[in-house]
This record gives sequence, C-alpha cells and structure tokens, in this order.
Amino acid sequence: MNKLEQLYEGKAKKVFATENPDVVIVSYKDDATAFDGTKKGTIVGKGVINNQMSNFLMAQLEKAGVPTHLVEELNERETAVKKVSIVPLEVIIRNISAGSFAKRYGVEEGIVFEQPTIEFSYKNDDLHDPLINDYHAVALKLATWEEIEQIKTYAFAVNEFLKKTLAECGVTLVDFKLEFGKTSNGTIVLADEISPDTCRFWDSKTGEKLDKDRFRRDLGNVEGAYQEMSRRLMGK
Repeated sequence: MNKLEQLYEGKAKKVFATENPDVVIVSYKDDATAFDGTKKGTIVGKGVINNQMSNFLMAQLEKAGVPTHLVEELNERETAVKKVSIVPLEVIIRNISAGSFAKRYGVEEGIVFEQPTIEFSYKNDDLHDPLINDYHAVALKLATWEEIEQIKTYAFAVNEFLKKTLAECGVTLVDFKLEFGKTSNGTIVLADEISPDTCRFWDSKTGEKLDKDRFRRDLGNVEGAYQEMSRRLMGK
C-alpha cells in the first residue's frame, strides 16, 4: 500500500491518500495540545503508543461486534483505515466524575455513577466544541435519529468492553471520547482512536492518573504514564 498526498493534518495525526479511494493512512504524531490548543507540547513516543493501543483495542472491539475503521497496522506509527466521513459529534461516556464534568456541575472528582452518562459535543473548533443534545444534532443535520441511536448503542458497548478489559489490567476507566464516521456506503463505524489522549485511566488501587491529564495538569512523568498503560494493556 502506497502513501500518497497528505489530505489532512490535525493536532495528533496526519492523514494520507492511498491508491485505494476507500482507504487512507493515518500517521500518529507526538504533538500534544490541551485547552483548545492553548497549551502545546510534545510527549515523546505518544504516537507509537496511541497507534498500537488503538489498533489493539479496535481489533478486539470488531470481534465483540462493534465495527471500526481499522484495516491494517502498517508500522509502529501508521495504520491503514477505511476512509470515512466523520460524524461531527464527539461522544463522551463518563463512569466517574472528573475533568470538565466536575467543573461544570460543581462536584468533586471521583464520584462513581450508578450508570454511565453520555453527552455529545458539536465538533467545531471555531465554536470550541459546544455541548449539544440529540435534538440539536438532528436539527443541525449532524446526524439522523437512527444514526444517533446506533452511535449510542456502540458507545455503551465500547464502554462495557473497555471497563472489563482495563479492570483486568488494574486500571479504572473514568471517562473517554469517541468519534464515529460513515463509510462510502453509509455504514456507521468507530473511528479516530482509543488511547491515553482520549480516555481517563486511573490506577485502580492508587488512583494515579495514567493519561493525558498528566500533561494537562503538569503532573510530570507524562511519557511514563503512557508507557505504563502500554505495558499493562499490551505487554510492551
């Protein structure tokens, strides 16, 4: 598979065309940003870990019945994926209060919910990704009711799978962000990534943060946290 012209560059990834119009190559970067891009830095080795972890988890999710964009891991930083039209909704599942949820509602971090919550934000950098509800999403023609219900079903299935998988590694899944896309035939699939960039991982015993919050909050040992998650989950 040949990597052709660059189609897009985002905060954490570059996307390249291939000779197959339905497949693109995603290349993961070590660049790190937070707070709407106002904080920038580098997490050495992040691209490798995020690429491999996302592929590891998506391959298992496929077997569990959640369709994904994964085609083939090409090397430690690059993966061939199905070309999709991203549904402009960030889907956030929360099992425990933390981050913006705790700040928004004036509650402490660490409250374990009786059942997971789901929220959507409108993917729009100019508007700073505002929270919206199902009705707003349909009114703005970001997705149909059927697509939203399918996305919810997949998102909660991902949550159950990840909670179980991570618990076996001594990690608590606090919350995470997903993105979905539509393939050329309109099928909804899980896209983007599942990594310490997009999830909150806490050590089950100590509560130590093993994710991008170490970068956001200047907690130090950022690379070490990513490496620890890689070791626990993938043994490398």
